[in-house]
Amino acid sequence: MKAKLGTTQVLWQMGELSLPEVQHVGIAVSKANGCPYCTAAFCTILNYGIETDEEYTRNFVADGTAVVEDERTRTLVNFALKVNADAAAVADSDIDQLRDVGPTDKDIVQIIHLVSDFASYNRLNLALGTDYDYRDMWRQLAFG
Repeated sequence: MKAKLGTTQVLWQMGELSLPEVQHVGIAVSKANGCPYCTAAFCTILNYGIETDEEYTRNFVADGTAVVEDERTRTLVNFALKVNADAAAVADSDIDQLRDVGPTDKDIVQIIHLVSDFASYNRLNLALGTDYDYRDMWRQLAFG
């Protein structure tokens, strides 16, 4: 587990994506994978660690990228969701859409690694029935 957490730290801190971008991807992927534990964790980081408005986070969990005003973040998250749903379906046109909003090749690779990293935590937490203090706070919001 120590090595896994170290990899996560590298993805979050040494990559070129901003921490808010990373957290948006984490929330969207975790919700798509049905993991309320991770969704809650990333909402908590977005709200309190990055000081994002709680109402915005609530709306993002409920309505997805429709509420994201920043085109770059919206495009990154939509790409991440496509990778999560069916990585083999990613086409050159998807990569071109990303490049249109600024991500570099390193950013694109980081997004794909983030999707994989978040999905692995989702599976770990779902398989073990992990429970966190903040779970109930966001469970109702994220999964009604």
